[in-house]
Amino acid sequence: MNSPQSPDPAPHLPEHAGGDGGGLTVPPSGAASPSPSDRSFLGQPGPLANLFSVELWERFSFYGMQGILAIYMYFAATSGGLGIDEGVALGIVGAYGGSVYLFSILGALISDRLLGPERTLFASAVMIMLGHLALALVPAIPGLIAGLLLVGIGSGGLKSTAATLVGSLYSREDPRRDAGFSIYYMGINIGGLLGPLITGFAQQLWGFHLGFALAAVGMAVGLLQYALTRKGLPASVHTVPDPLPRSMYPLWAGIGLGTVVLVLVLVFTGVLNAGNLATVVAGLAVVGALVIFALLLTSKKLDADEHSRVIAFIPLFIGTAAFFALFQQQFTVITLYSDTRLNREVLGWTIPISWVQSFNPFFIITLSPLFAALWTKLGTRQPGTPRKFGVGIILMGSAFLLFLPMASVVSVPVLWIALIMLVATFGELWLSPVGLSLATKLAPRAYPVMMMALYNLAVALGTSLSGALATFYSGDAEVAYFGALGAVTIAIGLVMLAISAPVARGMRGVR
Repeated sequence: MNSPQSPDPAPHLPEHAGGDGGGLTVPPSGAASPSPSDRSFLGQPGPLANLFSVELWERFSFYGMQGILAIYMYFAATSGGLGIDEGVALGIVGAYGGSVYLFSILGALISDRLLGPERTLFASAVMIMLGHLALALVPAIPGLIAGLLLVGIGSGGLKSTAATLVGSLYSREDPRRDAGFSIYYMGINIGGLLGPLITGFAQQLWGFHLGFALAAVGMAVGLLQYALTRKGLPASVHTVPDPLPRSMYPLWAGIGLGTVVLVLVLVFTGVLNAGNLATVVAGLAVVGALVIFALLLTSKKLDADEHSRVIAFIPLFIGTAAFFALFQQQFTVITLYSDTRLNREVLGWTIPISWVQSFNPFFIITLSPLFAALWTKLGTRQPGTPRKFGVGIILMGSAFLLFLPMASVVSVPVLWIALIMLVATFGELWLSPVGLSLATKLAPRAYPVMMMALYNLAVALGTSLSGALATFYSGDAEVAYFGALGAVTIAIGLVMLAISAPVARGMRGVR
């Protein structure tokens, strides 16, 4: 999985509702640069249009499904739902979201050692489509389990390869590279904006299963276009970077089978259940992070500067997890809040619950160019990464404190939740765009992918915590819930600002 190349960070706009901007595999930088006269898609290499489309539709389907997932689980059967306890349902959503980032590590391994990035992406997209179909067509709990497993594993595989394919279209020196990634990530946010709007509208009028079916149709459209034009991608993405020797197949097959058997035993014995799933995923993320940090810090392949950079990443790992533990609650607590506490009536029509989740991508699309212009204008005078992290975390905590003035209001105006998501998005724009890029820049040369894995584990930890924490929320305890989480998160941000100078020095020249 490790590449002898030094990491090549891909500048980008933040990905909607997660902001990670890609997956585990570092985009290759040695691809032949297309001719500057090849301006078949907004001045970019032609295959970018294909990748832009497949990622737009994948995000449309992913966030369209996630927009109605929690309410599908806890709505009563008479309302088309499964009647699962609210706390358990929100925990499952958080665990599912966190598992996507864990599966992205598996996707990177499959891409690097077995299939190559292009075939991994294609197979992952097929799994996503089948997962949405399972949610749409298979009734009750079996459809939920099959759907979430297929979409989760598929999204992890696609997340770990999509940015790699975009990076393969450009050489390191190609001046169009930054603009190409910006266009690509804009497609992510367009999909994230439209998905909850369309599936939520369909769910409210015709039921959950049509909403899930529309998510499947969206993924099928992107997959069909991709299948028809995939041969136009560079030859490098059709090969396996570091093939696994055939002699190792039985060992890894045995490990995979053993893992599946272990999970099944834990499920059937009740050790692993829906109520503790989010906590288990969070625990796995913590264990994985500790193992990787220990591996890096004890490796003799790291020089003094690299060792210092790994240590400097520890508080940034914690800050990333803290940020996403609150930010990802737009799919857990804020979904329940939108259902039970918001006055969603606009001009005599009640807007769907999931539409609240489109505020974030709308603000991202609107504000990202302004932030990009600001950082460009400031140049070397802009705050360093640790300070940006601190400000972003404080803004996220402040967004939660904005719930407090409405604690005594019976019917909260929908524009108030828009204000809260605006402040959260400001926090995302301070923290998320630099997180993934920073992981690539701090990565030791001997382990370029390990730091990417750590970043994904930080997001997995935060996302699963968003589900675990949601079990403590109730309408009667809003002040305690939002006040405590907001205050603790702000405190973490203040600590990050206080230690920003030594952390920056520990990064040894990486800004």
